[in-house]
Amino acid sequence: MPATAKRPNVVVFFTDQQRWDCSSLHGNPLDLMPNFDRLAQEQTHLANCFTCQPVCGPARSCLQTGQYATTTGVWKNGNILPTDRKNLATCFNEAGYHTGYIGKWHLAGIKHNDRTGGGIVPKDKRGGYQHWLGVEALEFSEHEYKTVLYDNDDKPVTLPGYRSDAVADAGIRYIDEHQDEPFFLLMSFIEPHHQNDKDDYPAPDGYRERYAGKWCPPDLAALPSWSTTQGQEGSPTYNVTGGTTQQHLGGYYGMVKRLDEAFGRVCDSLKSLDIMDDTIIMFISDHGCHFKTRNSEYKRSCHESSIRVPSLLSGPGFEGKGRFPGVVSLVDLPPTLLDACGLDIPDTMQGHSMMPVLRGETSDWQEEILVQISESHIGRAVRTKRWKYAVESVNGTEDQKGSATQFKEAFLYDLHHDPYELCNLINQDSHAKVCDVMRERLLRRMDQAGEAKPEIVLAQRVHGGQRHVRDEEVNC
Repeated sequence: MPATAKRPNVVVFFTDQQRWDCSSLHGNPLDLMPNFDRLAQEQTHLANCFTCQPVCGPARSCLQTGQYATTTGVWKNGNILPTDRKNLATCFNEAGYHTGYIGKWHLAGIKHNDRTGGGIVPKDKRGGYQHWLGVEALEFSEHEYKTVLYDNDDKPVTLPGYRSDAVADAGIRYIDEHQDEPFFLLMSFIEPHHQNDKDDYPAPDGYRERYAGKWCPPDLAALPSWSTTQGQEGSPTYNVTGGTTQQHLGGYYGMVKRLDEAFGRVCDSLKSLDIMDDTIIMFISDHGCHFKTRNSEYKRSCHESSIRVPSLLSGPGFEGKGRFPGVVSLVDLPPTLLDACGLDIPDTMQGHSMMPVLRGETSDWQEEILVQISESHIGRAVRTKRWKYAVESVNGTEDQKGSATQFKEAFLYDLHHDPYELCNLINQDSHAKVCDVMRERLLRRMDQAGEAKPEIVLAQRVHGGQRHVRDEEVNC
């Protein structure tokens, strides 16, 4: 990029707890995300995008730094994002951008049940953003029709409207005020995360009713009525006690619909200011939601419902690229944004830029992504286009650093035949070769992430009548 050229603006639309299959591009028939779907088809759709840590604080630390949660130290909620390393704000600040943050932060270590001051984030824990209108945890500070954020001077600002509208409107005002300079804006929404103190998904008035009792994803349709014990002797045991799908899915979908409407208004503001073509837009979520079907809460598992998220990139460098075919991790997005803006990628970032592939400079892209899991248990998973292999700690949280020295095999899924992961193949002798290959992939990825090599205890294999996997299928 020539030194005299104006660098592209960047807008990050960051949602919370949003499943990938809310989009019609992934089979949802309810037209919940028409603005997302249209832009993804016109620009670049990250069809296989995954969080690297399915819980709020850790995922946010990964997005800010391009590092895994075990590297940032924020492997669980309540840990503080270190101030001694490069992140998105510092990189864009150094490049002469004006940087803004609006919404939920969840990286300052403030206790979630402390409403004193609404979760004001101290200045030295805001990641270096120049414009600040945020709060530690929106789901604990106020409610869906009362949005209170805090400005640079820690003064409360009450924003009118439904909460996702309020955050989007604040973002639109920021864009209008900074349209004549390169800016980096991250809008962090709480929707469609549940409201913790009510354990509910509070959609705007009338929106829950639109979607209650409508289409249900196959995993959620199957699992709530399923209460059984899986696995053989010597292998992990899981008791699925049912979920909250029928209670909560209508409200969840209503929140998603209103989010997409807000996303459309943000895009409209860029278009009306004649800066749409000069602005990179990224849509991403921190993790998904399984509605208490995989464990006793909403995320914190290796399953697609927890880790797969909707994502797109548009603007300079992403026009007309279509469906990105590879698997993409949350840690890959920061270096991609920096690269797309012509900025240097810090050596500390552990993800990889997609730009060389999108520019046609190479077709070489990673074959798998790593997922680190904490809080509900300490786990690791590796996912390729076809296979997912996951392990869990033998000794719980072990050293209290989100890692373990000994894991046991827990899950193997064939995503080609079982995309909603209803058939665990970890005990099948027919799939032992796949487990061997995936285990080596997992260990290699853990090493690349800076983790010590653990011991992995193999599951007991049994003959279950499954077709043996052909050699050419093992490395898919």
